[in-house]
Amino acid sequence: MSVLIFLDQADGHIKKSAFEAACYGAAIAKQTGTIAEAIVLGSINDDLAAIGQYGITKVHTVKNDALNHVDAQVFTKIIADAATATGATVIIFSNNFNGKAIAPRLSVRLKAGLVSGAVALPDTSNGFIVKKNVFSGKAFANVAINTAIKIISLNPNSFSVVTTIGTAEVAAFAANVDAAKVTVTNTNKVVGEVPLSEAEIVISGGRGLKGPENWSLVTDLAKLLGAATACSRPVADIGWRPHHEHVGQTGLAIAPNLYFAIGISGAIQHLAGVNRSKTIVVINKDPEAPFFKAADYGIVGDAFEVMPKIIEAVKKMKGLI
Repeated sequence: MSVLIFLDQADGHIKKSAFEAACYGAAIAKQTGTIAEAIVLGSINDDLAAIGQYGITKVHTVKNDALNHVDAQVFTKIIADAATATGATVIIFSNNFNGKAIAPRLSVRLKAGLVSGAVALPDTSNGFIVKKNVFSGKAFANVAINTAIKIISLNPNSFSVVTTIGTAEVAAFAANVDAAKVTVTNTNKVVGEVPLSEAEIVISGGRGLKGPENWSLVTDLAKLLGAATACSRPVADIGWRPHHEHVGQTGLAIAPNLYFAIGISGAIQHLAGVNRSKTIVVINKDPEAPFFKAADYGIVGDAFEVMPKIIEAVKKMKGLI
């Protein structure tokens, strides 16, 4: 018996969300009196032995350049073989694009119960019950998994990363890598920016900024804080900002430690994509803006007056002026 964690990677580096999944899986292993192992697919540049500091005993690797691009069907077969070989009874994914593509397929293949979007450790006092978000984060559900093998995908930024002293054994896993049915011919990546899915801080703007010429109020603060930039859907639709910055129910769902909303009213579709943020700060001149009901901190005021003062205050705090 063991807990097996899929460590997602991009460009040869383990993703931030994978470290959360590793700590979550290690905590479940401790809870159930077993060990935590991990599997990494593709060519990795990181020191995988260091994964031991997240509570992982052993890291199984399949170094194959063909696995640098995710093919859900190929990955599912390899992870299923690894789960069988390691005797894994619990398998952990990050609830991101890759996890959402692989975990359901693995669930069918292994006849395993799946809970996606978990936000807490399972309750094992009477069965195996997992807490998850439902209704776009408006409520929680406690779901019991009764199958012998259990699969959980963890919502990003919902479990603390805690490191200890430890080194993991790194071993090659003998996997049969099938030919991918999908061929990646070209990849266009945004460079020089903090990826929204990995960002700890996100500065976001809406139509209240009145035009793309005023977006420096967002980007200047983002640069000072090392944050990612985002926008509401109307802003992306009218071409003020690129669509990859659109967050919300129809865009990218995010869960940073700090979400800073400037000139965004807070329509329900937008809130559905950002309400898992740990702290929400809203600046809007309309005191009746729906976003204030979800905000941890709110400033009723004109963004064109408030933002320059905030940017100046951050510069002073950093000793830049």
